[in-house]
Amino acid sequence: MSQTTSNKRAKGQIEKKEFTQSEKNKIVDKLITARVGLLLRHPFFGNLATRLTLVDATDWCSTLATDGRKFYYNNDFVNKLTPKQTEFGFAHEVLHNVFDHMGRRENRDPDVSNIAADFAVNQILVDEKIGEVPSNIIKIFQDNRYRGWSYEKIYDDIYEKADKIDLSKLGELLDEHLSGDGDEDGNDSENNGSGRPRLTAEEKKAIRDEIKEAMIAAAQSAGAGKVPAGVKRLIQDFTEPKIDWRQLLRMNIQSVIKSNFSFSRPNRKSQHTGAMLPGLMNEDTIDIAVSFDMSGSITNEMAKEMISEVKGIMDEYKDFKLKLWCFDTKVYNFAEFTSENADDLLSYQLKGGGGTDFVCNWEFMKENDIQPKRFIMFTDGYPCGSWGDENYCETLFIIHDTDSIVSPFGQTAYYK
Repeated sequence: MSQTTSNKRAKGQIEKKEFTQSEKNKIVDKLITARVGLLLRHPFFGNLATRLTLVDATDWCSTLATDGRKFYYNNDFVNKLTPKQTEFGFAHEVLHNVFDHMGRRENRDPDVSNIAADFAVNQILVDEKIGEVPSNIIKIFQDNRYRGWSYEKIYDDIYEKADKIDLSKLGELLDEHLSGDGDEDGNDSENNGSGRPRLTAEEKKAIRDEIKEAMIAAAQSAGAGKVPAGVKRLIQDFTEPKIDWRQLLRMNIQSVIKSNFSFSRPNRKSQHTGAMLPGLMNEDTIDIAVSFDMSGSITNEMAKEMISEVKGIMDEYKDFKLKLWCFDTKVYNFAEFTSENADDLLSYQLKGGGGTDFVCNWEFMKENDIQPKRFIMFTDGYPCGSWGDENYCETLFIIHDTDSIVSPFGQTAYYK
């Protein structure tokens, strides 16, 4: 495998410039200012950054590092950063903690794992426009092709070609990635700032729990739309039960059934009171719309399974109205199905292929006066622009090929 020590300012190459106490105070002021800037502009990151204790680790840290509780920094490195670049550095450490990259390493190659983690983190920060990349100081690992990819998927992609390329040419790590077990030379010390942090298994678990609670609180404090999609998905995993896409599809379809009261079905429980109360009646007509994103990798087998699932649910009711179409940058093969022609649903053919424009679905519905009680889209989750009109109707996105993308509105399920 190609040699990569991950960071050119590796241990043993740390600059030993001496800083006066006044200069060190100014560096601390810069760090505090950066955290305040994150709080004002990006509250999710700011809330998590402010919980980290600042520790001058110039004696062993060449750039930045974190163990989940502390923010370790090298004076010379931070001194070269602008305030906005310092914000980027803080947010970088925050995301390593949020995604627990060190805890997820398992038996993976350490160098490739570190690179994959930085690619994942830096892409989110660039997409969310958090601070500024310190490109005048370091060439970070960042490539738009990894947008929306999980850390594990990026690792697999890099690992496959690691023997064929010089990984050091892809970039440098912005920070030092700590396992919490001390350095490889055995120079362990307690987590007191005098050396690399050393943590017990119990401390690591406690830190993960602390980060989880802090992350959920930070997301609630930041508000809707202020949390990156990948982080939002992670929070949903923590706070919501895992639901199979079939179950969520069924729940969405069943939820459109309205209940009314009628005296034609009196409430038997009310008879002993001497008063006749109306009974509950369910409307058996379901009105939904389903679309297939043909710009991705939906195969005929996948579509057949999805359509069969929809039909199976629909067949449970006396009547239904289903509008079905395919799309890429425009809508194709529109068809309508009811209980009268339900069997034809299984022979529906996919059409299209090309770019991706989610908005064309909403334009089509508005132009044709289609107002479904629920809109369900099967997609790979990569629109060229907007995800659509969140105020038009309730929407369920069923995303295949990845579980790291979360729709900005509606509900998200994952096809497996």
